[in-house]
Amino acid sequence: MDYKSLSKFTYADIDKEVLINSVLYNNDANELKMNMMADYEPCFYSKAIEDTFIPSKFCPKCHKKYPSEENFCLDCGVALKDIKDVDINQIQLNPKFRIKGNNHYDDFNEILTFENLEKININSFDINAISEKIRRSAIRRLDRTIKKNDILLDDLSVLEKIMLFCKSFVNVEYKSYGPELGYYEFNKIYIDDRQLDVLQITTLIHELTHFLNKEILSHTLCQILDCDKTSQIESIVTFILSYSPLNQLVDEYAAHTVEGRFTLYGFQDYSSFLNIQNSIDIADEEIEMLKTIGNTFAIAIKHILESFINADLLKDIKNQFKSDIMDQPDYKNLALENCTLLNKEGLTRAVRFILYDGFAVAMDNIDTLEQYNINLE
Repeated sequence: MDYKSLSKFTYADIDKEVLINSVLYNNDANELKMNMMADYEPCFYSKAIEDTFIPSKFCPKCHKKYPSEENFCLDCGVALKDIKDVDINQIQLNPKFRIKGNNHYDDFNEILTFENLEKININSFDINAISEKIRRSAIRRLDRTIKKNDILLDDLSVLEKIMLFCKSFVNVEYKSYGPELGYYEFNKIYIDDRQLDVLQITTLIHELTHFLNKEILSHTLCQILDCDKTSQIESIVTFILSYSPLNQLVDEYAAHTVEGRFTLYGFQDYSSFLNIQNSIDIADEEIEMLKTIGNTFAIAIKHILESFINADLLKDIKNQFKSDIMDQPDYKNLALENCTLLNKEGLTRAVRFILYDGFAVAMDNIDTLEQYNINLE
């Protein structure tokens, strides 16, 4: 991958740079923490004045709550529904993002040809349109789930909201052993429910980013090859993201960046990125370009997540940090933040680099791909 050639397609992420610099250089850390915390509302509130009854029904349109004797919403004129206790952990959506093309490949030897390899450098694709399609599909699935299960979002905890949102993209299961907070593998997120709520929240966001990186590149490869999305296509993209430490760095940096967007300043964690970086010999200039690619991927993924994690829910997540975490914030990890982005042409070139090189290597690793495919089917 010719990283130097991408430098002319970069530009500064001014908003992020100003924010990072204000934390790192221009404010006393304790004063900054006090100012930041002052903006957050308490983690509890009282509705004793508003609610003089025990609600048992709600309006499916405006979500106003009513006592049992009421049958219609006074404001909307629609029939009320009973408030139910919904266990988000028991909701299984098994989400699928389908792509249809003029070709259908279910054999690696049919896909991994030199003709298809050359298509990666020739055929067009649109990352923004792809990520928007994924976003809309997941939001529609989330909306259907909420209506089908009569879920009142306001009654869910912050963790339950994030869990439900994640499940509209990918299957989530609980892990029963191992030191990790969680991990993503073969279209499943595994999470440790023994951890604090806020750590489960940030882990879900981090691992969801890994899934979305895979999903966006799978859709891109399908668009390039004009084919259906099959488990074989997903296996190839999974291999591409994992076979090279350089691609792993891009993937991890994107995940850390997205996670950091929804994390209180001073609690950013880049441990998995640093573990990979420290295991290879690589120039600082190359590291920064890999960060730039990951940072640009993160922009598309943050757009997807912010369709649900709005300003109010973001504030709730930060309040959850106040409730769960007693450690003092440590701002040194903010120095790892990259404040450079690729323009549209630069991102297109980076994606072509990643897919072309990985596709070529995959042609000689069909046995590994077959193992991946078993886990994805």
